Amino acid sequence: MIELALIGIGTGNPDHVTAQAIEAMNAADLIMIPVKGPEKTELAELRRTLLTTYLKNPETRVVEFDLPVRDAVTTSYGATVADWHGAIAEAWETVISDTLDPGTPGRVALLIWGDPMLYDSSLRIAGILGRRIPLRPRVIPGITAIQALCAAHAIPLNEVGAPVVISTGRQLRDHGWPDGAETVVVMLDGECSFRTLEPEGIHIWWGGCVSMPQERLVAGALSDVGAKIVAVREELRARNGWVMDIYLLRRMSRKP
Repeated sequence: MIELALIGIGTGNPDHVTAQAIEAMNAADLIMIPVKGPEKTELAELRRTLLTTYLKNPETRVVEFDLPVRDAVTTSYGATVADWHGAIAEAWETVISDTLDPGTPGRVALLIWGDPMLYDSSLRIAGILGRRIPLRPRVIPGITAIQALCAAHAIPLNEVGAPVVISTGRQLRDHGWPDGAETVVVMLDGECSFRTLEPEGIHIWWGGCVSMPQERLVAGALSDVGAKIVAVREELRARNGWVMDIYLLRRMSRKP
């Protein structure tokens, strides 16, 4: 039986790594680091930095592997993602079988951006892998990008007694503003999909590389700051080779 620890590491800021996460890193026999393309090199380096800071167990092996690239959507988005998840599960299985002694229990860990329960595929991929080898997943929660964004702007996530919709850029582009929502948090958006909305009455709180040294924050009426966010995002991407961003939209009867 392999124990697979999915360790939430927040935004990658070492200060956001919990004591439970550090304990799980040092309990692992194997820590896998995915590498995917030139623009992901710095993301792998952030993981290496965390391990340099917190991994003190000399017996823990750290192995990097090429993360399969998702194919372009040709039939359906769901089918394309399912095929991609299957390829990642196969890559995990290869690393585990090549590194650990066959037939013996082992502890394997992956460092997951944010928290594994929120817009991350690791738990689904672990489910696929569990159909191939004896596997017991374990989740170590981390600070989510939503928490980091609200903290950075010093704002509440929700209005008093009101619900919040957490969605993606694709959903916002394809379906517009969610029915009945006052507050929408948008993740996984590489296209600044807020530009597809009629901006009147909408306030936005945006963050790029939140909680990292290169953090940039922009907030204001969407009609006033939308173009600025697009420019700042492009600047961050050009400077770092990558950018992780998130934003909160709220329909306002008055400015905050």
